[in-house]
Amino acid sequence: MKLVFSAAQPTGTQHLGNYLGFLKQAVELQESYNCVYSIVDLHALTVPRDPKVLSEDILSVAALYLACGIDPKKSILFVQSDVREHAELCWILNTLTKISELKLMHQFKEKSAATSAESITMGLFDYPVLMAADILLYATDAVPIGDDQKQHVELTREIARRFNARFGETFTIPHALFAKHGARIMGLDDPTKKMSKSAANAANYISLLDEPDAIRRKIKRAVTDSGSDIMKHPSKPAISNLISIYHLLSGMSMKDIERRYKGKG
Repeated sequence: MKLVFSAAQPTGTQHLGNYLGFLKQAVELQESYNCVYSIVDLHALTVPRDPKVLSEDILSVAALYLACGIDPKKSILFVQSDVREHAELCWILNTLTKISELKLMHQFKEKSAATSAESITMGLFDYPVLMAADILLYATDAVPIGDDQKQHVELTREIARRFNARFGETFTIPHALFAKHGARIMGLDDPTKKMSKSAANAANYISLLDEPDAIRRKIKRAVTDSGSDIMKHPSKPAISNLISIYHLLSGMSMKDIERRYKGKG
């Protein structure tokens, strides 16, 4: 079977967007791929972290992965820093990666815009190269991602091709694996921004550890669009987001959901 590699940071709350955008698909992929999943604690160091809290978060994320269906008999689940070759390969790939390429990374531009140039760390800037090392280290065939990570996979492919051209066929060229729906779950409080565990407002996301009553409150208070039609359409981003969530969790088709709530407001 072909090999899938994917990773998640042990940062804060794991939410519904993490589950629908990655974890649900990760569980399903175990049936048709060799799966290698990593908790990437080195990536988490791009922002200041309390070592004690970071250790607790690693265990919490591992427990959630297992609870959601990642099966140790079918998949490898490990902590990134336990395999020193991730950092070693990152350094080697740094010698082939251009500063101009890293400056174009959308996530770097977004995150660095919130701070002064003097405060930007090398870790934040070099994040995509470490991600490339994570992927290439395991001869990865496919990387399940949300659409916001597409640029990082493209850079990984370019670095691998560059290395192979200079030193001979060494790395497998990976491709991105997108979920048909749910690759990008938007915030309940703002459908123009991705659901995020770092959001200032807890109403933005549904934590996987939220109590049922808290989940009900958040759904009831979720932002909706003008008009009363319940339909998935670009003009209705908030309702479309709720329909996508309902579809992914219930298995009902989008059209069946629209018919079920037609005329109900």
